[in-house]
Amino acid sequence: MICPLEFRYGREMTKNIFTEENRLKKMLKVEEALAYAYFKIGKIKEEDFKNIKDACKGVSLDRVKEIEKETRHDIMAMVKAISERAGESGRYVHLGATSNDIIDTAVALQLKEFYEVLEEDIKNLMRVLRRLSIKYRDTIMLGRTHGQHALPITFGLKCAVYLAEITRHYERILESRHRILVGKMMGAVGTGAGFGGRALEIEAFVMEYLGLGREEGPTQIVGRDRYIEFIYLLSNISTTLERLATEIRNLQRPEIGEVQEYFDIEKQVGSSTMAHKMNPITSENICSLSRIIRSFIIPSFENNILWHERDLTNSAGERFTIPHASILLDDILNKTIWVLENLKVNEDRMKENLENVKYYIMDENIIMRLVEKGLGRQEAHEIVRRCAVASQLQKKNFKDIFLSDNEAKKYIDEMELEETVRPEKYLGNYREIIERILERVNNWIGSEESYK
Repeated sequence: MICPLEFRYGREMTKNIFTEENRLKKMLKVEEALAYAYFKIGKIKEEDFKNIKDACKGVSLDRVKEIEKETRHDIMAMVKAISERAGESGRYVHLGATSNDIIDTAVALQLKEFYEVLEEDIKNLMRVLRRLSIKYRDTIMLGRTHGQHALPITFGLKCAVYLAEITRHYERILESRHRILVGKMMGAVGTGAGFGGRALEIEAFVMEYLGLGREEGPTQIVGRDRYIEFIYLLSNISTTLERLATEIRNLQRPEIGEVQEYFDIEKQVGSSTMAHKMNPITSENICSLSRIIRSFIIPSFENNILWHERDLTNSAGERFTIPHASILLDDILNKTIWVLENLKVNEDRMKENLENVKYYIMDENIIMRLVEKGLGRQEAHEIVRRCAVASQLQKKNFKDIFLSDNEAKKYIDEMELEETVRPEKYLGNYREIIERILERVNNWIGSEESYK
């Protein structure tokens, strides 16, 4: 085994969608659908359709590979394998079709199967983020910008922001279905000439039989802009997962210590030499694999640049991009769900970190209070900035510096300053923001009464 998908990454149920066996199964289903279409327009008898359908069910991958050694053409090998089992009806197999009628439509069937998995993954992630948003709605913590202390937020709000982003991805998935899940049955250069003037009817019956949309402007292939959109969608989702995993990794740093990925203290080893370490290995793995997923964007774009009505420069690349990106995204989606379901949230450390810097991070509220006292905004900002800088340079408490500043103390005394720097008094409309996000989420996945 060479590819890590074979032994390290991906769930079997998802990998099975993209196996050789399932690919062949889907292509046989397309050939069956073509025979059905010919029967529906009266081109062949119902008996011929049933013979071809039964033949398709009996074709094995081993037999196709055996024939392919002679033909050096996978689709022709499959067609021969069907025909030899269909008897006299075999003369109608693949009639009027070209290879990519079968291949691209089969890929659409695989993607249709994957979409069901993807949608369920995303909904499960939405559910766990919703629970965290509600559970920690009022858990106050430091907000950070540029890696520096900013203003107070709540951990529930942080989770809700990620939830809103994941919900947008869910909407993108649903909205993209009609563009991604399409097949074609229009022959060699997309005109349908081989179907004797009945191509539009035949294609309509095929896609109805398979539950797919149809390519409205085919060449010999389905437009690869559709595959670009698919890979881009997966890459977009993976980017959110990496951003979330990176946040967990940062918050787990010992000097912050506000959350921690689950670590089995009885058995798990963090380092072969540094025995004290408890590394966020799953979050790191999510980050690493998400970068692989995004790397498939460039070849997907390149695969759309083909000569005339098509060439074969896209074929090999797509054997990597579509299965790998799909399997890896499913893998890291489920790892993200696991991390969040088992996340240790250290509320005491959040409170401690907040308390240590509350005079600094509440400076905007101090400015607002000074403005209420009659100072201009810029003047108030300069007073607070001056005191903050002096506090850092002199390594003295901001409170002491502020109350000893001749100008500042004219406007705010110690009691009022203490009231002004209470983080819980400066959280804005965080509850309404969370509720707004939850309402949108509940529209898609329903509400959970137990978490209200």
